[in-house]
Amino acid sequence: MKETLPGNLIRISRQDGAEEQAEPLNLGERVRELRKGRGWTLEQAAKQAGLARSTLSKIENGQMSPTYEALKKLAVGLQISVPQLFTPPQRDQISGRLAVTKAGDGTHHATTTYEHELLGEALSKKRMLPYRARIRARSVEEFDGWVRHDGEEFLYVLTGVVRLFTEFYEPIEMRRGDSAYYDATMGHNVVSVSDEDATILWVTSLA
Repeated sequence: MKETLPGNLIRISRQDGAEEQAEPLNLGERVRELRKGRGWTLEQAAKQAGLARSTLSKIENGQMSPTYEALKKLAVGLQISVPQLFTPPQRDQISGRLAVTKAGDGTHHATTTYEHELLGEALSKKRMLPYRARIRARSVEEFDGWVRHDGEEFLYVLTGVVRLFTEFYEPIEMRRGDSAYYDATMGHNVVSVSDEDATILWVTSLA
């Protein structure tokens, strides 16, 4: 049977709902976020921008609309452009997302070569796919060709000994605590070489 499960797991993780709608920007909150992100007090930020502390406080609390001159001073003081005051990068926004998977509570997907336990399933639209895997395969002949899929991948050996086969490199034997980071579009296979089935943590990028 062709080993395509990692790709299937990636497709499963990408199933989500409708697109999120961007909320209107609150300039005061944006300025406060930028100031705190730099670890500045109101006094320090006001000094950097050449504004009175009371003026900056009123801007942050939505008690006044700054003039364009004040906006320019703010941008210079915060070392950004004026448009960046109104168009915060998506990654600057804190989502506060959290998912905890207790030991053994992940969703299991078994094949003849690997047994995967999908982790962090409570979150949709993830940028990474983490899963624990028990490596059943003992030789590359058990695979129908190379496993390959989009993204990059991180592998960390939890127990046992594995051998990492890749399309462009010599096989690498890895033991508990060893790790590898590689291009997942490059063909790769992992087999156990210890007496017991080895277990590894895999993290695959989705973005």
